Amino acid sequence: TATQLSHTFQSLITFSQNHLTSLFETTYSSLMSSISPHIVCLFTDLSRFLQGTGNVSVETAVHCFFDSLFPLVHTHIVNPGMAGSISEDSSDANQLGDCLRMTRQDVNPFGTHPKAMADALANALRAGRVLSLALGVGLEVMNFTETAELSRECTRALVRMQYCSHCRGLTLIRACSGYCLNVMRGCLASLSELHNPWRQYVTVLQDLTHIVAGAHNLELALLGIRGQVEEAILYAQLHGPRLTSTVDKVCGHSSNASSTTVRTSSPTSVTPPPANSSQDVPGADKIGMLAHLHSSFPLKTSKSDRGRTLKKVAREFTGYISRYKSFFSILPDTLCEGEMGVDELTCWSGDDVVKSYSARVVGSGVRAQRQNPEVRVRGVDPVLMDVKNKLEMFNMEIQEVMPGVGHRESWDEMGSGESSGECDDEDGCEGSGDTVASP
Repeated sequence: TATQLSHTFQSLITFSQNHLTSLFETTYSSLMSSISPHIVCLFTDLSRFLQGTGNVSVETAVHCFFDSLFPLVHTHIVNPGMAGSISEDSSDANQLGDCLRMTRQDVNPFGTHPKAMADALANALRAGRVLSLALGVGLEVMNFTETAELSRECTRALVRMQYCSHCRGLTLIRACSGYCLNVMRGCLASLSELHNPWRQYVTVLQDLTHIVAGAHNLELALLGIRGQVEEAILYAQLHGPRLTSTVDKVCGHSSNASSTTVRTSSPTSVTPPPANSSQDVPGADKIGMLAHLHSSFPLKTSKSDRGRTLKKVAREFTGYISRYKSFFSILPDTLCEGEMGVDELTCWSGDDVVKSYSARVVGSGVRAQRQNPEVRVRGVDPVLMDVKNKLEMFNMEIQEVMPGVGHRESWDEMGSGESSGECDDEDGCEGSGDTVASP
Protein backbone atom coordinates (compact mmCIF):
# COMPACT_ATOMS: atom_id res chain seq x y z
CA THR A 1 0.00 0.00 0.00
CA ALA A 2 2.85 2.39 0.74
CA THR A 3 4.22 1.76 -2.75
CA GLN A 4 0.80 2.17 -4.35
CA LEU A 5 0.19 5.45 -2.53
CA SER A 6 3.63 6.74 -3.49
CA HIS A 7 2.94 6.03 -7.17
CA THR A 8 -0.51 7.58 -6.90
CA PHE A 9 0.83 10.71 -5.19
CA GLN A 10 3.48 11.14 -7.87
CA SER A 11 0.90 10.63 -10.62
CA LEU A 12 -1.21 13.37 -9.06
CA ILE A 13 1.74 15.75 -8.79
CA THR A 14 2.73 15.14 -12.42
CA PHE A 15 -0.81 15.52 -13.73
CA SER A 16 -1.43 18.69 -11.72
CA GLN A 17 1.86 20.20 -12.93
CA ASN A 18 0.94 19.50 -16.55
CA HIS A 19 -2.55 20.83 -15.88
CA LEU A 20 -1.18 24.15 -14.64
CA THR A 21 1.39 24.34 -17.43
CA SER A 22 -1.36 23.96 -20.02
CA LEU A 23 -3.07 27.06 -18.59
CA PHE A 24 -0.07 29.21 -19.47
CA GLU A 25 0.53 27.46 -22.78
CA THR A 26 -3.01 28.07 -24.00
CA THR A 27 -4.22 31.21 -22.20
CA TYR A 28 -1.16 33.14 -21.01
CA SER A 29 1.43 32.11 -23.57
CA SER A 30 3.41 35.33 -23.12
CA LEU A 31 4.26 34.21 -19.57
CA MET A 32 5.10 30.60 -20.38
CA SER A 33 8.88 30.77 -20.80
CA SER A 34 9.32 32.91 -17.68
CA ILE A 35 6.91 31.08 -15.39
CA SER A 36 7.92 27.53 -16.38
CA PRO A 37 10.89 27.24 -13.94
CA HIS A 38 8.70 28.48 -11.10
CA ILE A 39 6.04 25.88 -11.90
CA VAL A 40 8.68 23.16 -11.76
CA CYS A 41 10.00 24.56 -8.46
CA LEU A 42 6.51 24.65 -6.94
CA PHE A 43 5.66 21.05 -7.75
CA THR A 44 9.13 19.81 -6.81
CA ASP A 45 8.63 21.29 -3.35
CA LEU A 46 5.12 19.83 -3.09
CA SER A 47 6.44 16.40 -4.08
CA ARG A 48 9.30 16.58 -1.58
CA PHE A 49 6.92 17.59 1.20
CA LEU A 50 4.52 14.77 0.35
CA GLN A 51 7.32 12.20 0.36
CA GLY A 52 8.73 13.55 3.62
CA THR A 53 12.12 14.31 2.08
CA GLY A 54 13.61 17.58 3.20
CA ASN A 55 12.38 20.44 5.34
CA VAL A 56 9.86 21.96 2.92
CA SER A 57 6.91 24.24 3.73
CA VAL A 58 3.84 24.03 1.50
CA GLU A 59 2.78 27.56 2.40
CA THR A 60 6.23 28.94 1.59
CA ALA A 61 6.32 27.09 -1.75
CA VAL A 62 2.92 28.46 -2.77
CA HIS A 63 3.68 32.03 -1.76
CA CYS A 64 7.08 31.91 -3.52
CA PHE A 65 5.28 30.88 -6.71
CA PHE A 66 2.84 33.79 -6.49
CA ASP A 67 5.72 36.16 -5.64
CA SER A 68 7.36 35.14 -8.91
CA LEU A 69 4.08 35.30 -10.82
CA PHE A 70 3.26 38.88 -9.76
CA PRO A 71 5.92 40.72 -11.83
CA LEU A 72 4.95 38.74 -14.92
CA VAL A 73 1.23 39.39 -14.52
CA HIS A 74 1.81 43.08 -13.80
CA THR A 75 4.03 43.75 -16.81
CA HIS A 76 2.44 41.41 -19.39
CA ILE A 77 -1.26 41.24 -18.52
CA VAL A 78 -2.31 44.12 -16.27
CA ASN A 79 -0.01 46.55 -18.12
CA PRO A 80 0.84 44.84 -21.42
CA GLY A 81 2.55 48.00 -22.73
CA MET A 82 5.31 47.61 -20.17
CA ALA A 83 6.55 44.38 -21.73
CA GLY A 84 7.61 46.29 -24.84
CA SER A 85 8.81 49.47 -23.20
CA ILE A 86 11.10 47.89 -20.61
CA SER A 87 13.69 45.30 -21.56
CA GLU A 88 13.47 42.22 -19.34
CA ASP A 89 17.24 42.25 -18.94
CA SER A 90 17.48 45.92 -18.03
CA SER A 91 18.29 47.20 -14.57
CA ASP A 92 14.90 48.94 -14.42
CA ALA A 93 13.11 45.65 -15.12
CA ASN A 94 15.19 43.84 -12.52
CA GLN A 95 14.55 46.50 -9.89
CA LEU A 96 10.84 46.51 -10.62
CA GLY A 97 10.68 42.72 -10.55
CA ASP A 98 12.52 42.55 -7.23
CA CYS A 99 10.24 45.20 -5.73
CA LEU A 100 7.09 43.42 -6.91
CA ARG A 101 8.27 40.06 -5.58
CA MET A 102 9.16 41.50 -2.18
CA THR A 103 5.92 43.50 -1.81
CA ARG A 104 3.48 41.02 -3.37
CA GLN A 105 1.85 39.99 -0.10
CA ASP A 106 1.48 43.64 0.96
CA VAL A 107 0.13 44.80 -2.41
CA ASN A 108 -2.16 41.74 -2.52
CA PRO A 109 -2.65 41.61 -6.31
CA PHE A 110 -4.29 38.17 -6.26
CA GLY A 111 -6.83 38.63 -3.47
CA THR A 112 -7.49 35.64 -1.25
CA HIS A 113 -6.55 33.04 -3.84
CA PRO A 114 -2.89 32.45 -2.81
CA LYS A 115 -3.84 31.91 0.84
CA ALA A 116 -6.81 29.71 -0.08
CA MET A 117 -4.59 27.59 -2.31
CA ALA A 118 -1.84 27.39 0.33
CA ASP A 119 -4.29 26.38 3.07
CA ALA A 120 -6.02 23.73 0.96
CA LEU A 121 -2.74 22.20 -0.18
CA ALA A 122 -1.16 22.36 3.29
CA ASN A 123 -4.07 20.52 4.91
CA ALA A 124 -4.32 17.87 2.21
CA LEU A 125 -0.60 17.30 1.72
CA ARG A 126 0.10 17.24 5.46
CA ALA A 127 -2.28 14.30 5.85
CA GLY A 128 -0.69 12.56 2.85
CA ARG A 129 2.80 13.13 4.23
CA VAL A 130 1.89 11.81 7.68
CA LEU A 131 0.15 8.79 6.13
CA SER A 132 3.33 7.95 4.20
CA LEU A 133 5.39 8.25 7.38
CA ALA A 134 2.84 6.13 9.28
CA LEU A 135 3.05 3.33 6.73
CA GLY A 136 6.83 3.42 7.11
CA VAL A 137 6.47 2.99 10.87
CA GLY A 138 4.11 0.05 10.33
CA LEU A 139 6.59 -1.60 7.98
CA GLU A 140 9.33 -1.23 10.58
CA VAL A 141 7.10 -2.76 13.26
CA MET A 142 6.29 -5.71 11.01
CA ASN A 143 9.96 -6.31 10.24
CA PHE A 144 10.82 -6.41 13.95
CA THR A 145 7.93 -8.63 14.98
CA GLU A 146 8.45 -11.03 12.09
CA THR A 147 12.02 -11.73 13.19
CA ALA A 148 11.39 -11.79 16.95
CA GLU A 149 13.36 -14.63 18.57
CA LEU A 150 11.73 -17.32 20.70
CA SER A 151 12.98 -17.92 24.21
CA ARG A 152 14.51 -21.25 25.21
CA GLU A 153 11.50 -22.00 27.43
CA CYS A 154 9.16 -21.30 24.52
CA THR A 155 11.13 -23.56 22.17
CA ARG A 156 10.98 -26.44 24.64
CA ALA A 157 7.24 -25.99 25.11
CA LEU A 158 6.64 -25.96 21.36
CA VAL A 159 8.66 -29.16 20.87
CA ARG A 160 6.75 -30.82 23.69
CA MET A 161 3.41 -29.79 22.24
CA GLN A 162 4.16 -30.64 18.61
CA TYR A 163 6.49 -33.65 18.69
CA CYS A 164 6.59 -35.47 22.03
CA SER A 165 3.42 -37.38 21.12
CA HIS A 166 5.29 -38.77 18.09
CA CYS A 167 7.56 -40.74 20.45
CA ARG A 168 4.50 -42.80 21.37
CA GLY A 169 3.50 -43.28 17.78
CA LEU A 170 0.72 -40.69 18.05
CA THR A 171 1.44 -38.67 14.93
CA LEU A 172 -2.14 -37.58 14.21
CA ILE A 173 -3.37 -36.53 17.63
CA ARG A 174 -3.73 -32.78 18.17
CA ALA A 175 -3.01 -30.63 21.19
CA CYS A 176 -5.81 -29.81 23.62
CA SER A 177 -7.17 -26.33 23.01
CA GLY A 178 -6.35 -25.04 26.51
CA TYR A 179 -2.88 -26.54 26.36
CA CYS A 180 -2.15 -24.91 23.01
CA LEU A 181 -3.39 -21.54 24.25
CA ASN A 182 -1.12 -21.69 27.28
CA VAL A 183 1.90 -22.51 25.11
CA MET A 184 1.17 -19.84 22.50
CA ARG A 185 0.23 -17.15 25.00
CA GLY A 186 3.45 -17.85 26.86
CA CYS A 187 5.56 -17.76 23.69
CA LEU A 188 3.86 -14.61 22.36
CA ALA A 189 3.45 -12.77 25.66
CA SER A 190 5.67 -9.86 24.59
CA LEU A 191 3.93 -9.61 21.22
CA SER A 192 0.59 -9.39 23.00
CA GLU A 193 1.88 -6.28 24.79
CA LEU A 194 1.73 -4.50 21.42
CA HIS A 195 -2.06 -4.79 21.31
CA ASN A 196 -3.04 -1.37 22.71
CA PRO A 197 -0.55 0.80 20.79
CA TRP A 198 -1.12 -1.27 17.63
CA ARG A 199 -4.88 -0.88 17.88
CA GLN A 200 -4.44 2.88 18.27
CA TYR A 201 -1.97 2.92 15.38
CA VAL A 202 -4.44 1.17 13.05
CA THR A 203 -7.10 3.72 13.99
CA VAL A 204 -4.60 6.46 13.11
CA LEU A 205 -4.03 4.81 9.72
CA GLN A 206 -7.77 4.65 9.10
CA ASP A 207 -8.28 8.29 10.03
CA LEU A 208 -5.36 9.51 7.92
CA THR A 209 -6.55 7.49 4.94
CA HIS A 210 -10.03 8.94 5.33
CA ILE A 211 -8.62 12.47 5.51
CA VAL A 212 -6.39 12.04 2.46
CA ALA A 213 -9.14 10.60 0.29
CA GLY A 214 -12.08 12.38 1.88
CA ALA A 215 -12.11 15.26 4.35
CA HIS A 216 -9.00 17.06 3.04
CA ASN A 217 -9.13 15.50 -0.40
CA LEU A 218 -5.59 15.42 -1.72
CA GLU A 219 -6.72 14.65 -5.23
CA LEU A 220 -9.09 17.60 -5.47
CA ALA A 221 -6.63 19.98 -3.78
CA LEU A 222 -3.92 19.25 -6.35
CA LEU A 223 -6.31 19.34 -9.28
CA GLY A 224 -7.58 22.68 -7.99
CA ILE A 225 -4.20 24.42 -8.38
CA ARG A 226 -4.87 25.46 -11.98
CA GLY A 227 -8.26 26.93 -11.09
CA GLN A 228 -6.86 28.91 -8.16
CA VAL A 229 -4.01 30.33 -10.27
CA GLU A 230 -6.39 31.26 -13.07
CA GLU A 231 -8.74 32.95 -10.59
CA ALA A 232 -5.80 34.82 -9.06
CA ILE A 233 -4.71 36.22 -12.44
CA LEU A 234 -8.30 37.16 -13.25
CA TYR A 235 -8.55 38.98 -9.91
CA ALA A 236 -5.44 41.02 -10.79
CA GLN A 237 -6.93 41.91 -14.17
CA LEU A 238 -10.24 42.99 -12.71
CA HIS A 239 -8.48 45.24 -10.19
CA GLY A 240 -5.88 46.54 -12.66
CA PRO A 241 -6.25 50.31 -12.10
CA ARG A 242 -6.06 50.03 -8.32
CA LEU A 243 -3.17 47.59 -8.58
CA THR A 244 -1.22 49.83 -10.98
CA SER A 245 -1.77 52.85 -8.76
CA THR A 246 -0.50 50.95 -5.73
CA VAL A 247 2.56 49.67 -7.60
CA ASP A 248 3.35 53.20 -8.79
CA LYS A 249 3.43 54.37 -5.21
CA VAL A 250 5.43 51.44 -3.90
CA CYS A 251 7.78 50.58 -6.77
CA GLY A 252 7.35 53.32 -9.41
CA HIS A 253 8.33 52.62 -13.04
CA SER A 254 4.83 51.92 -14.36
CA SER A 255 3.25 55.39 -14.41
CA ASN A 256 3.97 55.91 -18.10
CA ALA A 257 2.98 52.43 -19.17
CA SER A 258 -0.34 51.34 -20.49
CA SER A 259 -2.76 50.27 -17.78
CA THR A 260 -5.00 48.25 -20.05
CA THR A 261 -6.70 45.51 -18.12
CA VAL A 262 -8.26 43.63 -21.01
CA ARG A 263 -7.32 39.98 -21.09
CA THR A 264 -6.03 39.94 -24.64
CA SER A 265 -5.43 36.23 -24.88
CA SER A 266 -8.63 35.08 -23.22
CA PRO A 267 -11.18 33.44 -25.51
CA THR A 268 -14.03 35.15 -23.66
CA SER A 269 -14.63 38.66 -22.40
CA VAL A 270 -14.48 39.40 -18.69
CA THR A 271 -17.14 41.31 -16.76
CA PRO A 272 -16.44 42.33 -13.16
CA PRO A 273 -18.66 40.29 -10.83
CA PRO A 274 -21.25 41.99 -8.63
CA ALA A 275 -20.62 42.24 -4.91
CA ASN A 276 -21.28 39.11 -2.83
CA SER A 277 -21.44 36.98 -5.97
CA SER A 278 -20.01 33.49 -6.17
CA GLN A 279 -16.92 35.01 -7.80
CA ASP A 280 -15.95 36.29 -4.34
CA VAL A 281 -15.37 32.70 -3.33
CA PRO A 282 -11.98 31.46 -4.60
CA GLY A 283 -12.55 29.08 -7.52
CA ALA A 284 -16.33 28.95 -7.05
CA ASP A 285 -16.98 28.73 -10.79
CA LYS A 286 -14.47 25.87 -11.12
CA ILE A 287 -16.12 23.52 -8.65
CA GLY A 288 -18.12 21.70 -11.29
CA MET A 289 -15.10 21.32 -13.56
CA LEU A 290 -12.90 20.04 -10.76
CA ALA A 291 -15.55 17.62 -9.60
CA HIS A 292 -15.68 16.22 -13.12
CA LEU A 293 -11.91 15.90 -13.24
CA HIS A 294 -11.88 14.27 -9.82
CA SER A 295 -14.39 11.59 -10.78
CA SER A 296 -13.09 10.87 -14.27
CA PHE A 297 -9.29 11.07 -13.96
CA PRO A 298 -7.89 7.50 -13.77
CA LEU A 299 -4.69 7.49 -11.76
CA LYS A 300 -2.36 4.81 -13.04
CA THR A 301 -0.14 3.43 -10.32
CA SER A 302 1.58 1.08 -12.74
CA LYS A 303 1.17 -0.33 -16.22
CA SER A 304 -0.27 -3.53 -14.80
CA ASP A 305 -2.63 -1.80 -12.37
CA ARG A 306 -4.83 0.62 -14.25
CA GLY A 307 -7.68 2.80 -13.15
CA ARG A 308 -6.82 2.93 -9.43
CA THR A 309 -7.78 6.29 -8.02
CA LEU A 310 -6.58 7.55 -4.67
CA LYS A 311 -10.04 7.01 -3.23
CA LYS A 312 -10.13 3.39 -4.37
CA VAL A 313 -6.64 2.58 -3.08
CA ALA A 314 -7.52 4.21 0.25
CA ARG A 315 -10.84 2.39 0.58
CA GLU A 316 -9.33 -1.01 -0.19
CA PHE A 317 -6.54 -0.43 2.33
CA THR A 318 -8.94 0.73 5.05
CA GLY A 319 -11.15 -2.31 4.58
CA TYR A 320 -8.15 -4.62 4.72
CA ILE A 321 -6.32 -3.11 7.71
CA SER A 322 -9.53 -3.01 9.78
CA ARG A 323 -9.42 -6.78 10.11
CA TYR A 324 -6.06 -6.63 11.84
CA LYS A 325 -6.76 -4.08 14.54
CA SER A 326 -6.66 -6.82 17.22
CA PHE A 327 -3.99 -8.86 15.44
CA PHE A 328 -1.49 -9.13 18.29
CA SER A 329 -4.06 -9.92 20.97
CA ILE A 330 -5.73 -12.74 19.04
CA LEU A 331 -2.56 -14.14 17.45
CA PRO A 332 -2.19 -17.03 19.95
CA ASP A 333 -5.85 -18.00 19.46
CA THR A 334 -5.47 -17.80 15.68
CA LEU A 335 -2.41 -20.04 15.66
CA CYS A 336 -4.11 -22.57 17.90
CA GLU A 337 -7.21 -22.88 15.74
CA GLY A 338 -5.42 -25.30 13.43
CA GLU A 339 -4.07 -27.36 16.35
CA MET A 340 -7.17 -27.76 18.52
CA GLY A 341 -8.87 -31.13 18.68
CA VAL A 342 -12.29 -29.54 19.01
CA ASP A 343 -14.46 -32.38 17.74
CA GLU A 344 -12.24 -35.21 18.91
CA LEU A 345 -12.79 -37.31 22.03
CA THR A 346 -9.13 -37.17 23.08
CA CYS A 347 -6.26 -34.68 22.79
CA TRP A 348 -2.60 -34.31 23.75
CA SER A 349 -1.91 -32.54 27.06
CA GLY A 350 1.89 -32.50 26.76
CA ASP A 351 2.26 -35.57 28.98
CA ASP A 352 -0.47 -37.94 27.90
CA VAL A 353 -3.62 -38.50 25.89
CA VAL A 354 -6.57 -37.06 27.81
CA LYS A 355 -10.25 -36.34 27.29
CA SER A 356 -9.82 -32.71 28.31
CA TYR A 357 -7.10 -30.35 29.47
CA SER A 358 -7.42 -29.81 33.22
CA ALA A 359 -4.79 -27.12 33.91
CA ARG A 360 -5.63 -23.44 34.21
CA VAL A 361 -5.69 -21.46 30.95
CA VAL A 362 -4.05 -18.06 31.40
CA GLY A 363 -4.78 -14.82 29.59
CA SER A 364 -2.62 -12.84 27.19
CA GLY A 365 0.21 -10.48 28.09
CA VAL A 366 3.34 -10.77 30.21
CA ARG A 367 1.67 -10.35 33.62
CA ALA A 368 -0.83 -13.14 32.98
CA GLN A 369 2.01 -15.62 32.37
CA ARG A 370 2.95 -15.76 36.05
CA GLN A 371 0.39 -18.54 36.41
CA ASN A 372 1.20 -20.28 33.10
CA PRO A 373 1.78 -24.00 33.81
CA GLU A 374 3.41 -24.69 30.44
CA VAL A 375 5.82 -21.83 29.66
CA ARG A 376 7.97 -19.83 32.03
CA VAL A 377 8.11 -16.20 30.97
CA ARG A 378 11.05 -14.45 32.59
CA GLY A 379 10.23 -10.95 31.38
CA VAL A 380 9.43 -8.79 28.38
CA ASP A 381 11.44 -9.00 25.18
CA PRO A 382 13.53 -5.77 25.12
CA VAL A 383 13.39 -5.57 21.30
CA LEU A 384 9.61 -5.82 21.26
CA MET A 385 9.36 -3.31 24.10
CA ASP A 386 11.33 -0.89 21.93
CA VAL A 387 8.80 -1.50 19.18
CA LYS A 388 5.96 -0.86 21.62
CA ASN A 389 7.55 2.37 22.77
CA LYS A 390 8.07 3.44 19.16
CA LEU A 391 4.40 2.88 18.38
CA GLU A 392 3.28 4.74 21.49
CA MET A 393 5.59 7.65 20.69
CA PHE A 394 4.35 7.80 17.10
CA ASN A 395 0.72 7.84 18.25
CA MET A 396 1.52 10.71 20.62
CA GLU A 397 3.36 12.68 17.94
CA ILE A 398 0.42 12.31 15.57
CA GLN A 399 -1.80 13.94 18.19
CA GLU A 400 0.56 16.90 18.32
CA VAL A 401 0.70 17.30 14.53
CA MET A 402 -2.95 16.50 13.78
CA PRO A 403 -5.09 16.64 16.95
CA GLY A 404 -8.07 14.30 16.94
CA VAL A 405 -6.60 11.75 14.56
CA GLY A 406 -6.84 8.24 15.98
CA HIS A 407 -10.17 8.61 17.77
CA ARG A 408 -12.60 7.58 15.04
CA GLU A 409 -14.11 4.61 16.87
CA SER A 410 -16.93 4.30 14.35
CA TRP A 411 -14.41 2.74 12.00
CA ASP A 412 -14.72 -0.41 14.09
CA GLU A 413 -18.23 -0.97 12.82
CA MET A 414 -17.02 -1.13 9.23
CA GLY A 415 -15.41 -4.46 9.98
CA SER A 416 -13.47 -6.44 7.40
CA GLY A 417 -13.79 -4.76 4.07
CA GLU A 418 -17.34 -3.49 4.41
CA SER A 419 -18.28 -0.68 2.08
CA SER A 420 -17.81 2.83 3.35
CA GLY A 421 -20.74 3.99 1.27
CA GLU A 422 -18.50 5.80 -1.21
CA CYS A 423 -18.83 4.54 -4.73
CA ASP A 424 -16.94 5.48 -7.87
CA ASP A 425 -18.06 4.97 -11.44
CA GLU A 426 -15.01 2.75 -11.87
CA ASP A 427 -16.44 0.31 -9.33
CA GLY A 428 -19.45 -0.44 -11.50
CA CYS A 429 -21.91 0.47 -8.74
CA GLU A 430 -23.89 3.31 -10.25
CA GLY A 431 -27.39 3.56 -8.88
CA SER A 432 -26.86 1.00 -6.19
CA GLY A 433 -28.56 3.22 -3.62
CA ASP A 434 -26.50 1.72 -0.78
CA THR A 435 -25.37 4.38 1.65
CA VAL A 436 -23.66 4.26 4.98
CA ALA A 437 -23.43 7.18 7.39
CA SER A 438 -20.13 8.99 7.21
CA PRO A 439 -17.88 7.99 10.15
